[in-house]
Formats: sequence, C-alpha cells, structure tokens
Amino acid sequence: MLLMLVSLLCCVPAAKACLQCDRRIRLLHEDFVLSGPTVNDQIELKKICDHAYVTYRETSQERRGVIDPTTLYRARTEYQSEFDRFLKTTHTGSVTSEAIQIMEKGRKILEKHLDAFIRDGLCPNKCGLLNRRVMDCISCRYKIHICPSPSGQQDCGEYPVQAEEGGQAVLNCFLPWHRLLLGKPEYHYSWAPGLPGTKKLAESDFKTLVVTADSSVILNQLHVDEQGTYRCSLLGRNGTNFYRVTFPLTVTRLPAQTHRPLITPPPPPPGDNYSPFQTTEDLLVPVIAMISALSIAASMGLTVVLGMMMNRWRATE
Repeated sequence: MLLMLVSLLCCVPAAKACLQCDRRIRLLHEDFVLSGPTVNDQIELKKICDHAYVTYRETSQERRGVIDPTTLYRARTEYQSEFDRFLKTTHTGSVTSEAIQIMEKGRKILEKHLDAFIRDGLCPNKCGLLNRRVMDCISCRYKIHICPSPSGQQDCGEYPVQAEEGGQAVLNCFLPWHRLLLGKPEYHYSWAPGLPGTKKLAESDFKTLVVTADSSVILNQLHVDEQGTYRCSLLGRNGTNFYRVTFPLTVTRLPAQTHRPLITPPPPPPGDNYSPFQTTEDLLVPVIAMISALSIAASMGLTVVLGMMMNRWRATE
C-alpha cells in the first residue's frame, strides 16, 4: 500500500509541467520511483520527482507557459533517451544523487526546446493574424493561442507581377504559418480592373474571382484588358480576415507585326502603248496565237520527217 501511495503522489504532480504532459514520461517516472531498493529510497525519489515538477513548471511559466505538440515530442524524445542512458549506468548506492542530476538535465532539455519554440515557433507570423492550438503547461490541456500581427493589420503588402500578352501569371499568397491556423480557412481572390496605380481603389472596386482551398491561381492566355489589381485574402468560415496580399498585374502588349508597303509602279510615258503591267486579257490572246502557231509548225515538221522515214524504209525493203 505504501508503494502504491508513493506512486500516486508522484503521478499527480506529473500533470503540472510541460515535459510530464506526455504519458510516456509519466510512466517512465512511475517505474523509476518503484525501482528504489528500499521504501526510504522510494520516498526520496518521490521528493526528487516533486521538486523536479516544480522546476519544470517554473521553467515553462517563465516562457509563456505553453508548448506545441511538435516541441513537446522533441523534448520528450531527447529526455527519454537521456533517462534510458541514466538507468543503464546508475548504481544502486547512488541512485538518489544521480536522480537529481537526471531531473536537472530534463529541466535544461525542456528549457532549451521552449526557448527555441517561443523565439521561432510560437508566433511565426510577421504579419497577419494567427490563432493556433497549443498545450497549457499547467493544466496539460489544449487551448487557443492568438498571435496578433506585429503591425496591427492583416494587410501584408504588395507583390507586383508582370506578364506578356498571351502569356500566364501565377499568383501565390501562401506562407508556412498558414498551416497552423485553426479550422479550414479559404483563399478569396478578387480583382479590380485597370492599370495598377492609376487611381485609389475602394472595396467596391474589387470583383470576386474564385474562393478556393488552394493558395495559388494561374492566369492563362492573358489579354491587356485583364491587367489590374488582384487581391488574395485568407478568410475563416466566420469571416475573420487572417491575411491579405495584393498583386498589381501589368500585361505588356506584344509588338505589332511590320508589313512591307505595296509599291505602286509609275505610269507609262505618254505615247507609249506598251506596258509590262498590261491586263491579263490583253496578253492572253497573242500568247495563245503564238502557242497555236508553234504547235501547227511542229506537227507539220513531224509529219514530214515521219513520211521521209517511211519512204526510206520501203526503199530499203
């Protein structure tokens, strides 16, 4: 009964610190307490556990008191590896003193991963609004953590795009932190026609193009009249605007094809009836007459030659 009581006493505070929010670590500590060679050793190990949980809790509270599942997994994996190594090398006579060292190493591991998470991972949005799911290190329950835009606005700037007439343009407003958003926000693309920058646009100037779960759209076979100011807004199902960017699109017209001008010949000099540019009807009659005369002459010559050849053949016979 005493061993069961010690185990329960060590298990209850385990749910009060980030590292012990993981079930595997809780079971690891429970087995470790019960492995004490004597009851006194188990009581000492229980005190060491209690003190470790207090330091773990203080370490997490100094760093926003929250953690995400990925960071918790990394801290747990590293600590579990160190603890397994500790169990293989520990000696029975010095189990309590070595237990203090491994618990302190666990605090340093937790501190290292929390520092990296708070610095780079908790609010990675440099602009826009992020609401994400994190674990409370005190209650070990998940909650929503809101990361407002550092600038206080959801507008994240402009990205000019240029394309040629007949070509294509790719509009992509994805950022990696969009994956952390709760729910299933959608990308709303809209368009205000006209050459970008020529006038100040109002909300009523934008026309909805497409609402999609994909972060990018492709505009194919562009025309000059399709240039304008394109906008991408990442909206939640309740209308919350998390992120917005603008794409001023300019479409360059292709250069017109050059054609050689037709050369008009000068008129013939006065009194000259001949012209190389006579009409087809005027040239057709003499050409046909000449061809007919040549054909008749050739036929008569061929008839004479054949007659002479026949006479010579008969004389030879």
